[in-house]
Amino acid sequence: MPILVELVLRPEERHHAARLRQKAAQQSGMSPAQVTHLEILKSSLDARGREPVFRVRAEVYGPGEVFTPEPALLSAFRPVDRRRGRVVIVGAGPAGYFAALELIELGIQPVVLDRGKDVRARRRDLRAIQQSGIVNPHSNYCFGEGGAGTYSDGKLYTRSDKRGNLRKALRLLVEHGAKPDILTEAHPHIGSNKLPGVVQNIRETILHYGGEVHFGQAVTDFIQHEGRMAGVITHAVESGDSPASAEWPADAVILATGHSARDIYRLLHARGIAIEAKPFALGVRVEHPQSMVDAVQYRQNPRDEHLPAASYSLVCQVRERGVFSFCMCPGGLIVPAATAPGEIVVNGMSMSRRDSPYANSGVVVAVEAEDLAPWQKHGVFAHLEFQAEVERRMFAAGDGSQRAPALRLPDFLAGRLSANLPPTSYIPGIHPAPVHELLPSFVYKRLRDGLSQFGKMMRGYLTQEAIVVGTESRTSAPVRIPRDPESLMHPQVAGLFPCGEGAGYAGGILSAAMEGQRVARAVGNFVELRM
Repeated sequence: MPILVELVLRPEERHHAARLRQKAAQQSGMSPAQVTHLEILKSSLDARGREPVFRVRAEVYGPGEVFTPEPALLSAFRPVDRRRGRVVIVGAGPAGYFAALELIELGIQPVVLDRGKDVRARRRDLRAIQQSGIVNPHSNYCFGEGGAGTYSDGKLYTRSDKRGNLRKALRLLVEHGAKPDILTEAHPHIGSNKLPGVVQNIRETILHYGGEVHFGQAVTDFIQHEGRMAGVITHAVESGDSPASAEWPADAVILATGHSARDIYRLLHARGIAIEAKPFALGVRVEHPQSMVDAVQYRQNPRDEHLPAASYSLVCQVRERGVFSFCMCPGGLIVPAATAPGEIVVNGMSMSRRDSPYANSGVVVAVEAEDLAPWQKHGVFAHLEFQAEVERRMFAAGDGSQRAPALRLPDFLAGRLSANLPPTSYIPGIHPAPVHELLPSFVYKRLRDGLSQFGKMMRGYLTQEAIVVGTESRTSAPVRIPRDPESLMHPQVAGLFPCGEGAGYAGGILSAAMEGQRVARAVGNFVELRM
């Protein structure tokens, strides 16, 4: 039996194979030459002490012991049997693609439809919004192959490991090109420069085993038959002034559209399919020099070359509402995440090396129904309309481009305009604007008090070199599509399976992926009963 060891390593030792083996051998009572294999189980960075260290759990294999790796998950995949059923999946994000992989394992054909473009073609539209302020409403940082996560960091953090098979989701990412480190790192990260290739490989797997993937297909209606979902109708979004319509019959439909597909919510409502308003969070994105975050977290300036860019996670309560950092991107960039002309939405991303001189994080406050009395006239769309109004307000404060309103952090807290702004990672640019007035009063006051508390929690946080950029508004969907907790189907429409962030049941790449797997298994049960 291998020996389990717990190692404490200096930063320069963590990825030094010989030193790592030497320490593991020493702790297990062997010589390095006797170690036949060292299997890392978990690795985490601990910066609580005077010097940061890595804590590593590993199995040490000695003489006569053979390490047998797990067989590849894809080795068990087989071509689908089209007689076993056909399932339309609306959305090619992590929920949709992992649902498709799970259906293939079950022998059922997935047909994935996405309004956006494939990962490579999508890059042209990202350049257009970054450099020219042109927003393609079907292909942007939120819409397109891989979903919002593909070009917004690729973090794989989740606390939702009860949602599904976390290790299976990670292993599938590795088998499609992600670094094996994500299986062992406490806070795994792929990076927005690496994740597109992984996503493309997943698509190729789906196609190889008999699934289908179609881009530029926006759902305009549902096909229903005797109270059952029987498919969808789409139009090709770039086929001229008179888009060609297409019908996609199916034995079941998985709705995995992401948190920004507002037209899908309106379509459901128009067809009498129940949806409901859902609490969400809204705020700003705060950017600091990465060197400041490193100095506070590691007590080093500059940081050790063997340490990753430092991050932070902050949360507090302000008048019975949570104020918290969200989607922290060390060594990252702020990006424009609008999905329609006339709105300013920002998000964060990091490349795999996390080597930008900036660190950014969303700082948001929870928004509940009782906060939105003036918007209740919109019924189930109260939260959505509130969200959209704030985004339009941010845009109207500018010059008609994607330049974002911003303030120095101390000026934001004081409620005054900044005379000038420091450099930023946000490529479209920023301009001084009264962000404190553009935000609804209750949001601003809670953010102000929460950020003031953050300044007490983290020395140096309230520096003049930090900026507040509006607005971080797409933290999660402001609408939920209800479903039965057992069958995972919509309570009104058999064969309709709400799934992922857009339906209100996940948040982030990994939780959405596991959600897709779980829903696909429920779909498999439904389709099998009908066959």
